[in-house]
Amino acid sequence: MNDERTMEAGIRASLEAVVGQENVVCDQEKIIDYGHDEYSLTDIACLPGLVVKPADEVEVAEVLKAANRHLVPVTPRGGATGLCGGCVPSRNGIVLSLERMNHILEIDTESQLGTAEAGVRLANFSQAVEQVGLYFPPHPGDESAMIGGLIATNAGGSRAVKYGTIRNYVRGLEVVLPTGEIITLGGKFVKTSTGYNLMHLMIGSEGTLGIVTKGIIQLHTKPPFMRSFVVPYAGLEQAMATMSALMEKGVVPLAIEFLEVELIAITEKHLNLAWPSKLGRTQLLIIVDAYSEEELDRLSELIGDICLEHEALNVFIADTAKKQEEVLTIRSKIYDAIKPGTIEILDISLPRGEVAAHVRKVYEIAEKYDVWLPTFGHAADGNVHTHLMKVKYQDGEMIPVPEAEWRGKIELVRQELFQDCAARGGVISGEHGIGLVKKAYLHHSLKPAHVNLMRGIKKVFDPNNIMNPGKIFD
Repeated sequence: MNDERTMEAGIRASLEAVVGQENVVCDQEKIIDYGHDEYSLTDIACLPGLVVKPADEVEVAEVLKAANRHLVPVTPRGGATGLCGGCVPSRNGIVLSLERMNHILEIDTESQLGTAEAGVRLANFSQAVEQVGLYFPPHPGDESAMIGGLIATNAGGSRAVKYGTIRNYVRGLEVVLPTGEIITLGGKFVKTSTGYNLMHLMIGSEGTLGIVTKGIIQLHTKPPFMRSFVVPYAGLEQAMATMSALMEKGVVPLAIEFLEVELIAITEKHLNLAWPSKLGRTQLLIIVDAYSEEELDRLSELIGDICLEHEALNVFIADTAKKQEEVLTIRSKIYDAIKPGTIEILDISLPRGEVAAHVRKVYEIAEKYDVWLPTFGHAADGNVHTHLMKVKYQDGEMIPVPEAEWRGKIELVRQELFQDCAARGGVISGEHGIGLVKKAYLHHSLKPAHVNLMRGIKKVFDPNNIMNPGKIFD
């Protein structure tokens, strides 16, 4: 397939006949925003030939049939909140935007299941679910993300330690294959031993095997009580020892995050909000939920005791709604605060016991190359977010570094971090996916035999290689 060729007039006419002329966009000013995701460097951006906006799975199927006939690559696009180029299109290819497929089709309160089209945004889905007294526990971060994208990347987030990733909630999918067939996988049931589980193959496949058009999502009853703790420590080791001790005592929080004080300070200034503690070098944010005040109080006392036993400098409790909101807002806006200076956010996933040693290695690499590598993460599930930066931190400010200086270092830094990840039995992505940005490093996590099996699966599903080609592997 030649991705460089000009989009044929014939396929454009075919697509307009399917979705309507107003839903096939080729004006360069209008399609420029469809050429990238949230990855900060523009090097990987690419303009599509057309942007197509189908209204339902039947139109998606017809679009893919036309693309398959003409051998034109198709890249599905949801909220474009990804960080590794997963929805960056092929040159002169088609971006299939799911933005019009934004309907919540059913909330089944008896079965605690929600059925939504792929273009439903996380914020809208969560709000609709909570209006009927239910709860969608995963919180991958950006609430403008769409259901289809969350499924395609197996999104995670800070609550994965207690509630798991998106994979734990998908009960059924409607998928359109690259050749245009519409298939249903799973359904409104929990157990199946009926053949290969193709549904789980689709989850996390980054749009390379087909397009998710609907999802059946497991919901829960929301615990009515929640409490947040901010716990400062002199260093990372004490914080991670606390996390291990909590888990050993049977405390499974909603989230346990470790944060560096520099990141907190920058975000406080960015938002004009105050974090409860200025102490120490590393801080834990511990969030617990419970179904009764008695259970919440019992957990709170146990958490406080364990933290102090492991050299916490203090234990701050955000015990009012306002305090909790401020703490959670600061945590959720760290990336926004440092985004202007960020090149890339890594999402290395490690065994819990290896997190502290890996972060120490991050500090060593930062010193070796004289770069700032601010790091925080989901401590209890081993997901570490190191930020590769084009700025330095000095006196509470981000100071720009000349591009000629950081360009020469960043590849060396990335390679050393991934090598350390592999040595500790980890993988290079826990929740963001591989996309374009990380595919050159896949060998740090997967052996050639593994990748060859994936290539074979891709060939079966997509014999003409039109479906988001060039992502995960070549």
